[in-house]
Amino acid sequence: MTDTYGDNSWIVVHNPNFAAKLRLFCFPFVGGDPRAFVRWAHDLPLTVEVCALNFPGRGTRFREPLFTQINPLIDAIMPALYPYLDRPFVFFGHSMGSILSFEVARRLRRERGLSPLYLFISARHAPQRKHSDPPSYSLPQAQFIERLRMLKGTPEELLQNPELMRLVSVILRADFEINDNYLYSAEPPLAASIKAYGGLDDPYITRTDLEAWQEQTSGSFSVEMLPGGHFFTESAHDLLMESIRATLQSLLSDFSG
Repeated sequence: MTDTYGDNSWIVVHNPNFAAKLRLFCFPFVGGDPRAFVRWAHDLPLTVEVCALNFPGRGTRFREPLFTQINPLIDAIMPALYPYLDRPFVFFGHSMGSILSFEVARRLRRERGLSPLYLFISARHAPQRKHSDPPSYSLPQAQFIERLRMLKGTPEELLQNPELMRLVSVILRADFEINDNYLYSAEPPLAASIKAYGGLDDPYITRTDLEAWQEQTSGSFSVEMLPGGHFFTESAHDLLMESIRATLQSLLSDFSG
């Protein structure tokens, strides 16, 4: 079962559970939508409610204008998120979603004095580290498609369909623009613990990139490398769920202990 609370189009809840002790908010990757996290609701403890961020321009919101800058996107996310923060919560973000979840956590601290218990960071270099790769969003279409092929997150049959790619590229380029133009500003480390995940064969994100996330927390920190490339979240789904489930069960035991 999938639902939203009221008319909140920003957050989709997979298997709503009003008795849940903990909420896991999932921030999608470039071009991603809540469907990427449907399985998670069945793979995690029943006392965890999986809430996926649902961005404009895709799925049920395909007629809404896309965001191309991170701060206006966060401005729009915040009021939609507040009603869900009535119980302990954690964040998971993959690639672009990692930096979004991080900045939303910092905004919550500034505006409400709230914090997720944990940040699960996936396939994204630490915000204070700069990469020298050219921006993806402005690449010519042929190079843009090759970049997507390298990331191995877009089906080959889609990459080879020029008409569909023209439509999909609009969404992907908008998200890449958010990711590529992100500018980090220094703040004190978050109180939330951070666990960073990476793919052993990811051509873009190294273990060193992930280890640098330790500077962003005053809590516990760890890195775990899983089999696969940039989208190891699919190829190593079971291993990822096993790792996240263990951390969440530890948090849940603290609530009942």
